[in-house]
Order: sequence, then structure tokens, then C-alpha cells
Amino acid sequence: YTVGSLSTLVNAVLASGGPTSTGSLRRIQLKRGEQVVTEFDFYDLLLKGDKSRDVPLLPGDVVFVPPIGALAAINGSVNVSAIYELKKSQRLEDLIEMAGGLTTSAAGQKVTLERSADRQHRLVEELNLDAKGLARPLVDGDIVNVFTLSPRVTSAGISRRFLNASRHSPPRL
Repeated sequence: YTVGSLSTLVNAVLASGGPTSTGSLRRIQLKRGEQVVTEFDFYDLLLKGDKSRDVPLLPGDVVFVPPIGALAAINGSVNVSAIYELKKSQRLEDLIEMAGGLTTSAAGQKVTLERSADRQHRLVEELNLDAKGLARPLVDGDIVNVFTLSPRVTSAGISRRFLNASRHSPPRL
């Protein structure tokens, strides 16, 4: 692709149509000769607005998009349910953050984690959303399910004193 003289790595990737579904968004490299000048993570741009690793292009530069890495899905009561590409050592907390956090209707105490066991069957584990659960490392193929609060109303915010008083006497004006 031919790009303008003031183009950056991000401009070139966008001009080419972006990575395909089989290309990494997390490890895009700008190569100048035999050296990698920078490695760009599009998630930093998309999720945080961070372009600090975007650099201007020079004649002869090569933008290399490696194959997509490990993937994990998160669905249910999160702001952006999706399949996300993982970097090494990413944890449940990182996946929830990439998904924009929990919705206001999320049951924020527990989630389930589905994981493939030797490509034979899937194991389902319930994780607490405490420090230990949020620190759980993720692996390729994990699926996290975040549940919604029960629609059952446990309290409408009316005190017993008010209910008892209203049964025995008319309201005072």
C-alpha cells in the first residue's frame, strides 16, 4: 500500500483495511531493515485512546501483522461482550476491564469459567470476584460468563415502621 509522507503505523494499518480476523491486533510490528522499531497494541488505542507507540513511517518500512494469538470470550452482564485476544499472563481482571467492566445489573460476586480439558471436554468452574478469583490466569479458549442479578425484588426500600404506621392510622398532612 502507498501511504502519504506523514503517515504513521496506525494510518498504514487502517489504509490497508486493518488486520483480518486471523491477524493479531495486539502485536503489530513496524520493521525497519532487520529491526523491529515498535510493537503496537491496537487494544491500547481502542480501549484507552493510547497512541504513544504509534510512530511515523519511513520509506521501505514494513508493517507486519502476525497471526492472532490466544483468545478468550466474555459474555453476559458486561458492557462489551466479545472475544478478546490475550497477551501473555492476562488474568480474569484484565478480561473484565477489556470488556468495559460489569454492568449495573451484574451479579458481581461470582462468574463461571469454561475451559477446554485436553480438547476432550469442557470444565466449568465458579470463581469468586475477589482478589484470588480476579487474579486467575486465562488461557486460549476460555469462556467467562457473568450473570445478571436475580429479577426477584427483596426490598422496595420501604421501612417496616412506615408500613406498620400506615396500616393503623391515616397519613398526617
